[in-house]
Formats: sequence, structure tokens, C-alpha cells
Amino acid sequence: MTRIIAGRWGGRRLAVPPRGTRPTTDRVREAVFSRLDHGDHLRGARVLDLFAGSGALGFEALSRGAAHATLVEADARAVGVLRSNARDLSAGADARVVKERVRPFLSHDAEPWDVILLDPPYDIVPGELAAVLESVGERLAPGGVVVLEWASRAGAAPWPASLAPVASKAYGETAIHYATHAAPELDADADGGSVEA
Repeated sequence: MTRIIAGRWGGRRLAVPPRGTRPTTDRVREAVFSRLDHGDHLRGARVLDLFAGSGALGFEALSRGAAHATLVEADARAVGVLRSNARDLSAGADARVVKERVRPFLSHDAEPWDVILLDPPYDIVPGELAAVLESVGERLAPGGVVVLEWASRAGAAPWPASLAPVASKAYGETAIHYATHAAPELDADADGGSVEA
């Protein structure tokens, strides 16, 4: 079991799949969501939780004020747990569970997302993760944020050119990486300098 830390469902417990997933620890989730709360990224947000597992990230976002969360997971056992957790929380239409692999989902999903949370397997092939992040960059709404949980030993996140890293922090074997839209290149002004935002 794991638990929701804060918000309308604070303290409620979530079931986790029996194997094959790695729930984000309370310490790491608290750090992630404190940062998102501080940046006012969650209130009324449309959230996409990829490699959702138990849904701990997506449900935490809903608990803290997100308007809607779509939770994408390919493993059938994990999907059953996700749906059970959504029912137990009476999440209703606020939560949508999708049984599909992440890359195919992103290939046909055209929604803009305010917050995109990714917790892929630590042994994911870096090229596969890079391809996922490329698609994620195309789905991020203006002003949105991407949060990637990955193994500390893996080093820097393979962000595409469309996403700009804003922070990274390691918590033991886990590292959290944050990114937002990369600023467009600005033309030089008449003096030959560049314009800064």
C-alpha cells in the first residue's frame, strides 16, 4: 500500500500492483508536489500520468487541485489496480484510466496537458525514453511542466530540443528532472545583441 500525502484525499491509502511497478516514495512525491504547488501548476490543471502504475502521482495531483488526470498504463494487473483505486476514491470523471503503451497513446492523443508526469521503468532503453519525451514536448500546453522520475545513475534526462530542463534533484537511487517548453530562439536586435525575455 501507499498513501496520498495531502489535499482532499490526504491520508487515503492506495493499493499497488503486486509486482512489476515501483511506487514513488512518500518523500519523493512530497518534494515533487511541493514544487508543483509552489509554482501553482496544479490548480485546475489537466494532468497526464504516464507509466502510471498504482496512480499515486496522478491521484496526488487530483487530490491537490488538478481538474482532471489521465493515467496511462500498459500492464493489465496495474490497470486493474488503477481502476480500483479510482473507484475507492470516488474520482469519477476526474480520472480516466487508459490501458495502452505510452508511445502509441501519445501518437494519437492530441490533448494539451498542463502537467505531464513520467515514471518509466529504470531499465527503459534511453532511446525509447528519448522518443517518449519528444512526443511529450508536442503535447505540453503553454506554461506547462514535465516531471520525469528516473534512476540517479542514468545521469541527465534525454530532453528533446522542444523542452528546456529547469531543475534536477537526486533522492538516493531516484532522480527527479523538471522541464518546460524551450524558449524560441530570438532574433538579434539592430545593435547585434539579443532580446531577453
